Amino acid sequence: MLEANAISSPMVSSCKLSKHGSNTLANSTFYRLVVGALQYATITRPELSFAVNKVFQFMAHPLESHWNAVKRILRYLKGTMFYGLHLQPARVHQPLSLYAYCDVDWAVDPDDRRSTSGEAIFLDPNLISWWSRKHPVVARSSTEAEYRSLAQATSEVLWIQTLLHELRVPFSTPTIYCNNQNTVSLAHNPVLHSRTKHMEINLFFVREKVLANPLTIQHILGQDQWADALTKPLSSTIFLFLRDKLKVVELPFASHPT
Repeated sequence: MLEANAISSPMVSSCKLSKHGSNTLANSTFYRLVVGALQYATITRPELSFAVNKVFQFMAHPLESHWNAVKRILRYLKGTMFYGLHLQPARVHQPLSLYAYCDVDWAVDPDDRRSTSGEAIFLDPNLISWWSRKHPVVARSSTEAEYRSLAQATSEVLWIQTLLHELRVPFSTPTIYCNNQNTVSLAHNPVLHSRTKHMEINLFFVREKVLANPLTIQHILGQDQWADALTKPLSSTIFLFLRDKLKVVELPFASHPT
């Protein structure tokens, strides 16, 4: 990979990795070593979370197509070696703002039709928590998938809220942004019927927090959903735009080789 050309995104936008479709990789041990090492990169490179999470799902039986996806991630890293998560000083003498973006790509997996959700939590200008996860069960609708993601985001935000209380750090009411209008409506008015009764636990958990006012749920447009980069492969233009939103930038103090 030393002679490989750099590339602008870690995954092709049309990429649909599957357990089938290509030959078994000859050296599966090397695949596991490389993917295992890539997990460490996601500690400071949130924009890699989806791509690394995806190739990690095939550790047991990697195929040639999976290895090609890994090589693309490495090519992307080669061109962004001096990029990292940029942390800025918080405001003083003002309550900090705590807000999160949650998103889901419904039934995206071609093998089992499970969804992938992503979350990005910000404290003032800084990204402090993120994840990209495949759901453990199949969601029967996009609203159900979105609500599972919202419930997970709510749990994470409430935990951070508790931590800030213990540290006596002032902050404003947390806000979670979701681009699914049905999900936001259910958070404010959980009308139960035959299509939503199987989601009652998540519904009542989020609704309880909204009523108690420890957080608010707001709808945003799809193009403003910063967690998109954590749920699906994107075109280079959109990926680079969202990478900036996730505060991954070229670090000015990095030592470039001469």
